[in-house]
Amino acid sequence: MQMKPDKNIQVARTQLELRQCIQAAKTQGRSIGLVPTMGALHEGHLSLVRAAQRECDFVVVTIFVNPTQFAPHEDLDKYPRTFDEDLDALSELAVDLVFAPDQEELYPHGFSTYVLPPAVAAPLEGQYRPEHFRGVATIVLKLFNLIPAGIAFFGQKDYQQCQVICHMVKDFNIPIEIQVCPIVREADGLAMSSRNRYLSPEDRLRALALSKALDAAVAGFRQGIRDCSTISGYMDQILRQAGVTEIEYATVADASTLQPIGCIERRSVALIAARVGTTRLIDNALLVPE
Repeated sequence: MQMKPDKNIQVARTQLELRQCIQAAKTQGRSIGLVPTMGALHEGHLSLVRAAQRECDFVVVTIFVNPTQFAPHEDLDKYPRTFDEDLDALSELAVDLVFAPDQEELYPHGFSTYVLPPAVAAPLEGQYRPEHFRGVATIVLKLFNLIPAGIAFFGQKDYQQCQVICHMVKDFNIPIEIQVCPIVREADGLAMSSRNRYLSPEDRLRALALSKALDAAVAGFRQGIRDCSTISGYMDQILRQAGVTEIEYATVADASTLQPIGCIERRSVALIAARVGTTRLIDNALLVPE
């Protein structure tokens, strides 16, 4: 089956087209890298693509707004969809293949099998978005089955998501390496996110409080503070002073389990989730003792 290139880039819309492209690449002995996305691409996503291209011979980028990770009250319908612009950006990077299925291709009528996510999904995001990681784990496992990549690339900004996927891969003995790439930020420190486009100019300025709060957490840690309540207090104060009062969490947790800790004695992570205006934002920073 011959696929017509879309914007000078090969786009597979069906599982059959995808498998044919993957098989051709494997027949040529090319190593496969996977970058799963929901589209609305920004420099953070593109940094994952570049990382994949450095490590792998054939890079597949998926674009699929996964409905099962959105609760009924969340922003599935208004989630940004910028497919033409996404293809332009990926074409400039000479990505080998884009997999962009419709919903019926991955969730056909009667679909009823879901992945129960690992324990690391329960705190933090799991408390505020209880069905979210079930949807994430399900779609990621489906993509791993469809695209037998050697390495999959994810961004640290979705820190808990990365941990959920790493634990799932380990628990299910999935033969794939997970590479977590650094957060990409705007010049003023705001973590890049597809949801940033929802922010009004005033909220965009207010949103800088998240990265400033994390900077304060890192600074306190580097100065020798190990008490997590003290560090959390720094973050909370900076957020509230900036007018960010709808704080879901601003906390420090174990970097692997994401369980709360009282004192930083091992690799840990500071995490924030807050609403700025009507937009929910998340950010994080690692705290690693020497």
